[in-house]
Amino acid sequence: MNHGPILTTDRFELWKPAASDLDDLVRLLEGEDMTRFLGPARAEAQPQFERLMRNAGSWSLYGYGIFYVRRPGESGIIGSCGVFHSWRGFGKGMDDTPEAGWIVRQDWWGQGVAGEVMRAVLAWFDETHGHQRIACMIEEGNTASEKLAAALGFVKYARHAPEGDVALNLFERVAA
Repeated sequence: MNHGPILTTDRFELWKPAASDLDDLVRLLEGEDMTRFLGPARAEAQPQFERLMRNAGSWSLYGYGIFYVRRPGESGIIGSCGVFHSWRGFGKGMDDTPEAGWIVRQDWWGQGVAGEVMRAVLAWFDETHGHQRIACMIEEGNTASEKLAAALGFVKYARHAPEGDVALNLFERVAA
């Protein structure tokens, strides 16, 4: 792990990515229905290594990125939440922009992890990088994430439905 958490909430510590996080990132996606709304994400080392590198790269190049969520004093990752710099490649306001995202380990579903963490992350992001537009994309049918996005101030602005693929609802939280 890194030298210490960057942020804390009442229940969690938020850490930057570290090379030693790979095994926990694979475990994060294990479980029935865990990847149902995560597109091509798989609980395998190679794709999670790529995700780890993208997350570390966002931190290195832009000064913000995904946080790995842990219980205080514990090493296991229970969530991956934050604002990272993305380029989705399909336009519609999703390229070269800050993007919010959250994944919570299945045994922590329904316990308010993503909401608690994302409120802290967004406050930190606004204070550190200024209040600016942040996008987010949620697979159609993921009503829990859509409700959380609305609670965090995101509004739906578009839909992306590539032929033969899953439809995505696009949200944004605009600068004040």
